[in-house]
Amino acid sequence: MGFLLPSIRRAWKSVEVPKGYLAVYVGEKKKRFLIPLSYLNQPLFQDLLSQAEEEFGYHHPMGGLTIPCSDDVFKHITHCLSGQ
Repeated sequence: MGFLLPSIRRAWKSVEVPKGYLAVYVGEKKKRFLIPLSYLNQPLFQDLLSQAEEEFGYHHPMGGLTIPCSDDVFKHITHCLSGQ
């Protein structure tokens, strides 16, 4: 499993999600990232969740949480959150 940033992980063909993390899919290619659960309480991340709700609703065919933004935007937001 490779690390992109200290606080997020890009999941490499792994089905298992470690305790304390959540798998999300990002970008057009639906890359899978593991984020700390603590991000769910952050206003920046809650904005992403609201966008996901508006775009996909609560039922999505992938079965996972999909974030409707580019990889670069997602990485920038998680980088900002990792500094808090």
